[in-house]
Amino acid sequence: MKIDDLQAYVDAWNKHDIDEIMSFMSTDCIYETGGGTEVHGTRYSGHETVKSRFMSVLETMPDVRFDNAKHFVKGNRGCSEWVFSATKPDGTKIALEGCDLFTFHKGKIKVKSTFMKHRH
Repeated sequence: MKIDDLQAYVDAWNKHDIDEIMSFMSTDCIYETGGGTEVHGTRYSGHETVKSRFMSVLETMPDVRFDNAKHFVKGNRGCSEWVFSATKPDGTKIALEGCDLFTFHKGKIKVKSTFMKHRH
């Protein structure tokens, strides 16, 4: 994976194109959310399970965007920083800084671990 690939991945999210989003993920991918009851957040494993979770995000927050993205890649690791914005199902607008830490395998995203700031 290269920086241009990570930007294309963010662009796929901003287009809400689930098939394009998933084309970047390995078949045995893992997605770790920014929150949850476990130390790593909530973990989703496997292509179809991760796809279902991503679809849920797109369906519940249909205007979700990742803007001001900055990326770096070093070997089989990478990071994307962004500003996440969306409208929650209750109509509340949110905007948060965050990042994804990636582990790559054979040119695909094997692990996506999300971190987000929380506003109080």
